[in-house]
Amino acid sequence: MDDKDAFHIVLVEPEIPPNTGSIARLCGATNTVLHLVHPLGFSTDDKYLKRAGLDYWKFIDIRHWDSLDSFLKAQEEKRLFFLTTKTSRSYTNAAFRIGDYLVFGKETKGLPEAMLTLYADRCFTLPMANPNIRSLNLAMTAGIVLYEALRQNEKIGSQ
Repeated sequence: MDDKDAFHIVLVEPEIPPNTGSIARLCGATNTVLHLVHPLGFSTDDKYLKRAGLDYWKFIDIRHWDSLDSFLKAQEEKRLFFLTTKTSRSYTNAAFRIGDYLVFGKETKGLPEAMLTLYADRCFTLPMANPNIRSLNLAMTAGIVLYEALRQNEKIGSQ
């Protein structure tokens, strides 16, 4: 798959195997490329990771990166969108284009503060109606944002 013909989900140092497995399945279903930035908080042989992805692994384009720096150096800055709880700008205000990268941080800490500062104009969040809830599950968040990007680009039809 050509990188310019697909959306990309980037998981920076993911920690919870079922989240990564569910996101991998989401990527397979939407022809989205999955990027895993190491170190991972689990082995790719993890039974929970494999179970969440079911038997779809052969249909998923997964790319591994040794570090966040190596990933960032290989990308066009303007194609990166960072998802974080540390901004008030809603993901619905982003103008996504096919070929963009949706970057998510690790479940417990999110993305590094220095990155959020550097790319403040490219940071977006999922607003919460209840101020007592900080965020949704990583896999759910990735699905919501990806489907908004697909909707904006007419890559999904209405039923």
